[in-house]
Amino acid sequence: MELPLIDKVIVLHDSSFKSPWPKCEGMRAESLTSGRALNELIKKIKTGFLFILTQSQEIHITPGALERFIDVAESTDAGMVYCDYLEKKNGELIEHPLNDYQSGSIRDAFDFGSVILFSIPAVIRVFNKYGAILEVKHAGLYDLRLKLSIEHRIFHIQEFLYTKGEIDETDKEGSSRESLFDYVDPRNQAIQKEMEEVVTRHLKNIGAYFEPYFKKVPVSEHKFPVEASVVIPVRNRLRTITNAVQSALSQETNFPFNVIVVDNHSTDGTTPILVELSQRYPALKHIIPSRFDLSIGGCWNEAVFSELCGRYAVQLDSDDLYSSPETLQKIINVFRNGDFAMVIGSYTLVNELLEEIPPGLIDHREWTDVNGRNNALRINGLGAPRAFDTELLRAIGFLNVGYGEDYAIALRLSREYRIGRIYESIYFCRRWEGNTDAALSIEKINRNDAFKDKIRTIEIMARQKLIAK
Repeated sequence: MELPLIDKVIVLHDSSFKSPWPKCEGMRAESLTSGRALNELIKKIKTGFLFILTQSQEIHITPGALERFIDVAESTDAGMVYCDYLEKKNGELIEHPLNDYQSGSIRDAFDFGSVILFSIPAVIRVFNKYGAILEVKHAGLYDLRLKLSIEHRIFHIQEFLYTKGEIDETDKEGSSRESLFDYVDPRNQAIQKEMEEVVTRHLKNIGAYFEPYFKKVPVSEHKFPVEASVVIPVRNRLRTITNAVQSALSQETNFPFNVIVVDNHSTDGTTPILVELSQRYPALKHIIPSRFDLSIGGCWNEAVFSELCGRYAVQLDSDDLYSSPETLQKIINVFRNGDFAMVIGSYTLVNELLEEIPPGLIDHREWTDVNGRNNALRINGLGAPRAFDTELLRAIGFLNVGYGEDYAIALRLSREYRIGRIYESIYFCRRWEGNTDAALSIEKINRNDAFKDKIRTIEIMARQKLIAK
């Protein structure tokens, strides 16, 4: 590609390197996202802007794109600029739009694409105020982005200004599934600790960091019909609902419990199955909402606010299973032995035949009592199954949405109360072609990610308000 505006190309590399351009200089680094390397790189820059290509994949820059990047940066006083792009797949050009950045977009996996522009004057200003990039090996770009976002815009150009070359489609499904859970892979523990250090410093810089002090969970004066309710929202799960219900009913406990299935007007034969099961098992409560505008969160509210609900409400998705008859007892034991508003377990990813699939156990050991509720703003999920103190849940209620409702309620509860954890696998999360998160379009993925970013934005603002009091 031609680079008419480039004064010098500096390539960070961690192996042998051969310059492709006359003005190209190589700079050896322990990692391409090394804080030390990025600090040294920025010192070398004598121009007002720095372009970084974050991937080694072939990139074709659209004519005039670099000028467009710089014009937008100067017009908006942005510290960082990124854009939509095209990608070649099977010989075709596919549009790949990205999300706008907001104050809650602090997850380390936010997608900026492969071409990013940085304003060097903006970088120098934030370095003077918040310090240079931390001496980290993997989280350097993350730290730079968060520092810039405090004082400057992170601006998204909604134009396709470059094209990524053909990607290797080999085992695409497996590789994408594993990358989805990179943040809980034990092999990435060192990376995750760096990311946590960076986001923790960022929350302190913006006045949104919470010390590990918690309110006591209020003593309930309400008389509940049972100690616990397993809540299963369902719509059109003919293939899996019987197994899910039987998994819940087979729990062995030293307390009374029931199973509340909220059947959101299924049309595939799920409803007759639930009617028959509820006639056979008195502990199974089959609810069909009167409303037709409920999503998963709304169905949860139907169960939680009903007089059928127990003191604790415990999640089971309609296509998942508890891993043993002791799961429910283990969850309630955590509530009984600690002062928790919520308990989150660990799960194993399996296929429809209950065979373990990569990456296997998802235990979220990155959650700690000291820093869990701060670090939770960095990642997209917290684990399963999820269980709640019903009285506190009724005071807040679920958002009537079909994605991220559990994440939102966990952030809200953790704002004030402790969350208990179980790090052994007590749940089977089944992946099959009928899952709601199977084969999502880029538009749907973006919409889901933007929603969680909005939830983080609201939560950060709420925490800043509380800390400022």
